[in-house]
Amino acid sequence: MKLRRLIFFAAIFFAAEICPAAETNNLFAQGVKLSNAGQFPEAAQAFEKSAQVGLAAGTLVNLGIADWQRGHAGEAVLAWEQAHWIDPFDSRATSNLKFARDVAQLNAPQLKWFEAASGWLPANTWVWLAGASLWLAVGALVLPGILRRRKAGWHQALASLGFCLFLFTMTANLGVVSRAQIGFVLKKNTPLLLTPTGTGEVVSTLNAGEPARKLRTRGNYFFIRTEYGNGWIERKQLGLVNPE
Repeated sequence: MKLRRLIFFAAIFFAAEICPAAETNNLFAQGVKLSNAGQFPEAAQAFEKSAQVGLAAGTLVNLGIADWQRGHAGEAVLAWEQAHWIDPFDSRATSNLKFARDVAQLNAPQLKWFEAASGWLPANTWVWLAGASLWLAVGALVLPGILRRRKAGWHQALASLGFCLFLFTMTANLGVVSRAQIGFVLKKNTPLLLTPTGTGEVVSTLNAGEPARKLRTRGNYFFIRTEYGNGWIERKQLGLVNPE
C-alpha cells in the first residue's frame, strides 16, 4: 500500500513537471507554424504565451521576429534584449538587434563598465559564481587547519584567486541590478512628459525601441533618463530588460 502511494505521488510530481514543458513546446511549435504562414500577430501571441509558461531565449528571439514583421519595432527590440539577458551567447539575438538598430537608426543603451561586464554571462550565473568563489577562498584557508595539514603556498594562491573572483562577481552582480533598470520604448511617438500626469507638458517624443534608464516610479509613471533628456513616461509604454 505504501509503495503504491509513493508511486502515485511520484507520478503526480513528474506529471506536474512535464506538463508545463509540453505546453511550452506546443505553443512554440504553434508560433513557428503561424510565422511560416505569415500570420505574425497570431504567432506573436503564441510565443508570448509560450514565454509565460516557460521563459527561454529561443522563444523570445522568435517573438521578436514576429513583432518586427508585424511592425512592432519597440516590442521586437525588447524581446531580443530579453533573450540576450537570458543567454548572452545567442548570436541570433545579437544579430537581430544590430539589424533593427541599423534599420530604425536606434542607439544601444549606454552601459557602465560593470554593467557591460555583467552581460558576459547569464544574469543568474553571477550569483552562483559569487557563492562558489567565496567558498573556494574560505575553504583554501580553513580546510588545511581542520584536516591538520600544513598550509602550503598554493593554498594561499588559491585563496587569493577565490577572493579576487568573488570581488569581481560581486561587481558583476551590481551591474546586473543596475542593468535591470534599463528599458525600451514600446510605441513610436511616445511622449516624454514634464510631470507624471496625462496632461503634462511634452518634453520630446521617443521612437519605438529607444533605450531609457528608469530612475524612479510614481503611480503609473516611470521617471526615465534618455538621450533626449529626463522625463516621465507611462509604465505600459516602457518594457524593462529583465524578463522576470
